[in-house]
Amino acid sequence: MLTKAELDSLSSRMFSIGDNEQFNQHALELFRIHFHQNPVYGQFVRQLHPGLQPGQLTDYRQIPCLPIELFKSRKVLLDGIEAEDFFTSSGTRSQGAVQSRHYIASLELYRQCFTQAFSLFWGDPRQYVFLALLPNYLEQKHSSLVCMMQELIRLSQQPESGFYLHDLEKLADRLRDLEKNGRKTILFGVSYALLDLAEAYPMKLENTLVFETGGMKGRRREMVKEELHAVLGKAFGIPVVYSEYGMCELLSQAYSTGDGFRFRCPPWMKVLIRQTSNPLQREADGRSGGIDVLDLGNIFSCPFIATQDLGKRYPDESFEVLGRFDNSDVRGCNLMVE
Repeated sequence: MLTKAELDSLSSRMFSIGDNEQFNQHALELFRIHFHQNPVYGQFVRQLHPGLQPGQLTDYRQIPCLPIELFKSRKVLLDGIEAEDFFTSSGTRSQGAVQSRHYIASLELYRQCFTQAFSLFWGDPRQYVFLALLPNYLEQKHSSLVCMMQELIRLSQQPESGFYLHDLEKLADRLRDLEKNGRKTILFGVSYALLDLAEAYPMKLENTLVFETGGMKGRRREMVKEELHAVLGKAFGIPVVYSEYGMCELLSQAYSTGDGFRFRCPPWMKVLIRQTSNPLQREADGRSGGIDVLDLGNIFSCPFIATQDLGKRYPDESFEVLGRFDNSDVRGCNLMVE
């Protein structure tokens, strides 16, 4: 079992990662820890690669990634670690979805991950007013996204910052006032609610960055990202709609930059692509496949996650999200899903 000093060292060194070699060393160290001390991950790796020992791996690309489905049925956590709280996925229970549950051993570490990632891409939160249009997330408990937005709103120190549940008229009035006064604003919303706002209250946004979280949550027809961004861009008169790539099973987030379609990770997070026909093999840059995430912020649960998303990675390590597997409970190399 890791001592508190060892855990503190891991988290502090994680935020000091500056190149691939440092990432590689840190990832392999975490692999050794989770192989021996994470019952769920250790069992998965031993079933997948009988006889494998951590010392045999020399590159983070060789590390097996745990199928994300296991967060639905197992408590994924290092042995002897107590959870402070848990986050659940935004799956719609009325549609029969089983929610994932990510046990969080350190809420403070989560805050450090998302605040440092946000600051890396967008600067000091204090320069923005944050408007959060997240009705489906606010209606459920244990949302990692709501937790993140609550902290960014607090850090902004702007009295105009806040959440909006269903009052689109009030939100539209607030946006107009902020635009009139030239205030830098970030509007962060779930896709279907942003479309509702765009249809009911189209307006020119010159000082506002719009971020969509993806997914219609059963409220609207699913749209490809290009179509969604085109509709929102036209309604708000903005050239780019941005996105955040995160999920309850991760402590870190990637953000889209440039044209709004390619995501980039903070230094302690990387995305790799696995082959859809053989999930044990990595796909070459420029080819589509399943998205694997190495989030070294997941010190206590599992840093190596095989998601259900389809994507494409580029030589500069940016990536696109192309959709999800048709069968959302893709088994792939998952030997532990019953």
